[in-house]
Amino acid sequence: MNLTSIPALQDNYIWALNDDAGNCLIVDPGEAQPALEKIYANGWKPVAILLTHHHRDHVGGVPALLEKFPDLPVYGPQETEDKGATVIVSQGDTVSLLGLDFAVLHTPGHTLGHISYYSAPYLFCGDTMFSGGCGRLFEGTAEQMYESFQKLDQLPGDTLVCCAHEYTLSNLKFAAAILPHDPQIMAEYLKIKDLRAKNSITLPTKLAHERQINLFLRTQDPDFKRALNSDLSPEHVWDTFALLRKKKDHF
Repeated sequence: MNLTSIPALQDNYIWALNDDAGNCLIVDPGEAQPALEKIYANGWKPVAILLTHHHRDHVGGVPALLEKFPDLPVYGPQETEDKGATVIVSQGDTVSLLGLDFAVLHTPGHTLGHISYYSAPYLFCGDTMFSGGCGRLFEGTAEQMYESFQKLDQLPGDTLVCCAHEYTLSNLKFAAAILPHDPQIMAEYLKIKDLRAKNSITLPTKLAHERQINLFLRTQDPDFKRALNSDLSPEHVWDTFALLRKKKDHF
């Protein structure tokens, strides 16, 4: 399998996965043109579109792609039915494409119906987990996003986190402000800063790496809670997560 990140819009990534025969699937096409250019340049044969949620920067390219490939199935959660999804999937479903079986995971928080797709080692998680961060809580709650993170954290460490935005630098800048003496975070921040200065892509990232640099995966660590000035005995297990997301919103 070959994984390709396709820059789109301001800071989105459309993901493409293709086999050796050139069959490909397209994930979260926020616009059609960048995806079409890759498809034609590589001689790919699209077999499906996967949608994680209903926001326009993830579904905006669906109509134009279907104009070119009218028989293409479009998989997505219920909230994407009016955005072009033709096959509605939810937690527990399996999507079989390119010889792979993708488990559908309900990962609400960013939106209420947000889903992710996982087939080792690929995780297409939309706007749930970013490198060094998590999605904004536009519709869901901190509790829901915390539970979504716990679900994703159960996956193997070599999982490739294929998120949909180039937010790594801003996320690491925030993490470095929270934990300025953490050597791994500071080293990663400087590395990402250099990569972005060269306009290099920072994704995908491995889940094992995220466990070291993504503060939203460390909210149950007592030392981290102390650094965050969080109550070490919160009322709910997601309270520290909620406080961290609030701090990020105002950073």
